[in-house]
Amino acid sequence: AKQAGVLLLNEIGVDPGIDHMSAMKIIDEIREKGGKVTAFESFTGGLLAPESEKDNPWKYKLSWNPRNIVLAGQGTVKFIQENKYKYIPYTKVFRRTEIVEIKDYGKFEGYANRDSLKYREVYGLEDVKTIYRGTFRRPGFCKAWDTFVQLGATDDTYTIEGSENMTYREFINSFLAFHESDSVELKLMHYMKLEQDDVEVLDKLEWLDIYKDIKTGLINATPAQILQQILERKWTLQPEDKDMIVMWHKFIYELNGEEKLVESSMVVTGEDRVNTAMSKTVGLPVAIATKMILNGTINLTGVQIPVDKNIYLPVLKELEEYGVNFNEKYY
Repeated sequence: AKQAGVLLLNEIGVDPGIDHMSAMKIIDEIREKGGKVTAFESFTGGLLAPESEKDNPWKYKLSWNPRNIVLAGQGTVKFIQENKYKYIPYTKVFRRTEIVEIKDYGKFEGYANRDSLKYREVYGLEDVKTIYRGTFRRPGFCKAWDTFVQLGATDDTYTIEGSENMTYREFINSFLAFHESDSVELKLMHYMKLEQDDVEVLDKLEWLDIYKDIKTGLINATPAQILQQILERKWTLQPEDKDMIVMWHKFIYELNGEEKLVESSMVVTGEDRVNTAMSKTVGLPVAIATKMILNGTINLTGVQIPVDKNIYLPVLKELEEYGVNFNEKYY
């Protein structure tokens, strides 16, 4: 590509894309001051806008590929914390979460993405003590979602016999031990060690209609495919729904012998189920970068991602004109 004088620009959506550009902007600013980044955390989430969360205990709907949501978190998580390599198996990913609060938008719950280690080289942070990337949901989501993980309902490696005539209730029951008299609801509670007062989880599960006798109609379906159908029935955006993209970075850095902190956050809200925040934040960076390549504003060649100042500065600046901007706080 370099020999041909061509630019192949990859990872120029929202995540990856805007996350790269906004992170590198701050990392480069810290370096220009003479500072050194020692810790970097970054979370992004495609969620519902607060006004569209009502009557939805999950506070979540689908604004991108539903299959990817069902399969999220599969594979071992890898990151580094205080110079120690850390690993989280899939069965524990949704049990190891952290809470982040963003002004005016409340609290979010973050779970770890699969491989944070590869971003050390991408961002030139080979000596960083902590690097951790994750995904945002609203608090309580992960505990309820973990039910499907522990059941095996997110498995996409085998097909279920007779899936076409199976009901949602039978689907859930297929993962639970046989009992002559206990209901599916009771068996699931015992399996997950839930109590009657664990209403935050129980309400979410019941809201998805998993105990109803609704037939899947799916032939030779995997558990993940059946779960995806269950989710699409209740998590599809309605005409009046608004989605929301939330991105948050935290940097700890050393400057003149002192430890300092900077937080950077972006919140973009959609207009309706067609003009979504997801489509806006995925599509605009691609369009802006394409225009800038054509008009010569970006004149790099070779295979690139947007971590070069010649790309991220003009693209971030134009994104601000469309309401995609970051609130940065230095401490």
